[in-house]
Amino acid sequence: MAAKIRKGDRVVVLTGRSKGRTGDVLQVMPKDGRAIVQGVNVVKRHTRASQTTMGGIVEKEAPIHLSNLAHVDPQSGKPTRVGFRALEDGRKVRFAKSSGEIIDR
Repeated sequence: MAAKIRKGDRVVVLTGRSKGRTGDVLQVMPKDGRAIVQGVNVVKRHTRASQTTMGGIVEKEAPIHLSNLAHVDPQSGKPTRVGFRALEDGRKVRFAKSSGEIIDR
């Protein structure tokens, strides 16, 4: 199946402790069905010092399940579902179902 959420997309979190937050997708893990979103689902990791890095408490984004994410509509800024449409030149693009606006650049 084609990927509805890709790297660089603007998404909003639907459920969980980060509900309502928006951010850009940094990485998608299709095999696990998860994505890493900038500034969302931030966890603290206690790391030991090594030769290259200092030890301490590091904050980083943890993966979040794709079912808990929705695209942000380019027109209204609200969550929307995504559909696929073929253009006249034969390209297959994603569009926001609520407004009909094309998401792909």
